[in-house]
Amino acid sequence: MSLQIVEGILIPFLGTSLGAAMVFFLKKQISDGIRKALTGFAAGVMVAASFWSLLQPALDESAGMGKLAFLPAAIGFLVGVGFLLGLDVLTPHMHMDKQYEGPQKGYKRTTKLILAVTLHNIPEGMAVGVVYAGLLAGSAGITAGGALTLALGIAIQNFPEGAIVSMPLLAEGMPKRKTFWMGVLSGAVEPIAAVVTMLAAGLVTPVMPYFLAFAAGAMMYVVVEELIPEMSEGKHSNTGTIAFSLGFVLMMILDVALG
Repeated sequence: MSLQIVEGILIPFLGTSLGAAMVFFLKKQISDGIRKALTGFAAGVMVAASFWSLLQPALDESAGMGKLAFLPAAIGFLVGVGFLLGLDVLTPHMHMDKQYEGPQKGYKRTTKLILAVTLHNIPEGMAVGVVYAGLLAGSAGITAGGALTLALGIAIQNFPEGAIVSMPLLAEGMPKRKTFWMGVLSGAVEPIAAVVTMLAAGLVTPVMPYFLAFAAGAMMYVVVEELIPEMSEGKHSNTGTIAFSLGFVLMMILDVALG
C-alpha cells in the first residue's frame, strides 16, 4: 500500500481527532450559531462529495451499458440508503439533546451518541476505501486528486462530529483529556472500514460502480436525516443554509481543481 493511499485513508480520521480536540479550546457547550454553521458546512461538503467523488465516477464506470448506465448507480445508491436506514432502526440518532438530565441519564445519552456517531463513521470509511480501491484498479473517472478530495471532504465533515462526541461528555463532567480520546476513538473505525473495503473491492472490481454509489447513498442519508434537521431547527436557520452553500462550493472547487 503506497504512502499516498495511507495518507488518504488517515485524513478523515485526522478530521475527527481535530474536532475532538475542540474540548481544549471551547467552553462546555457549543453555541447554537457555531453548531449550525459547522453542521451546515459539513452537509454541503458531503452533498458535493457524494456526487462528484462517488456518483459521477460510478456513472463513468457504467458508461459501457449505454442507456442503462444509470442502473448500477441507482441500485447502489438505494442499497446505501437502506443500509443507513437499518442502522438508524437499530441505534440512536445523532441528534444532540440539549437538556441536562443529571449524571446518570446524561452519561446514558452520551454513550448512545458515541455509538451512533461511531456507526455512522463506518460508511464514510467505506467511501474512502472504495475510491482508493478504484484508483488502484484503474477505474474510469477516479483520479488520485479526486480520491484525495473525497478524503479531505469527509475530514471536513468529521470535524464537527468529533466535537459532537466530545463536548457533551465534557458537559457531563468528564475530564477534557478523556473526552478528547473518546472522540478520537469514535473515528478510529474509519481507517479500519477503509482498509477492509479496499480488500473486498479489489476482489470484485466489476461491481465497483455499485460500491461507489452505495457509499454515496449512505452519505446522503446522513445529510438528509441528521445534518439538515440540525442546521435548520430553531432560530437563525439561515446560518446553516449559508454554511451549507459555502461547503458545497468549496468541495466542488476542490474536486474540479484536484480531480
